Amino acid sequence: QVQLVESGGGLVQAGGSLRLSCAASIRTLTTYAMGWFRQAPGKEREFVAAISWGVTSTYYADAVGGRFTISRDNAKKTMYLQMNSLKPEATAVYYCAAVRSFSGAQTVGAMPGSRYDYWGQGTQVTVSS
Repeated sequence: QVQLVESGGGLVQAGGSLRLSCAASIRTLTTYAMGWFRQAPGKEREFVAAISWGVTSTYYADAVGGRFTISRDNAKKTMYLQMNSLKPEATAVYYCAAVRSFSGAQTVGAMPGSRYDYWGQGTQVTVSS
C-alpha cells in the first residue's frame, strides 16, 4: 500500500522559511508526477505547486511563484517544498499528492485533486504576523 508522509511543518514568523518534505513508501516514484496542495481554515483546498515525474518541469500557483520551490529526489522517493518569505495567508494544512502521469508539470497542476492517486495526511504550517 502506498503511503505519503509529510513533515516539516510548524510555526514561523512572517518573512521566515520552512521546508516541507513528503516521503513516499512506494516501489518506484518515477512514474508519478507530484504536487503540493494546501487548505486553510474555512477555505477549499487549493493547488500550490507541481513537479513532473522526471524532474524536468515545475509549475506554481500565482500566489507562491518566486517564493516557493518544489523539488524531488526520486532515488530517495521524497519530494520537497521550500517556502521562503512566508506570509500569514500561507497558514494552512499542506498536503502532498501523487498522480501516475508522464505529463508536464503545468498539465499536472491543472488537474483536479480527484485525479491524484495518493494523498498524505497533511502537515500544519502556521505563519504569525
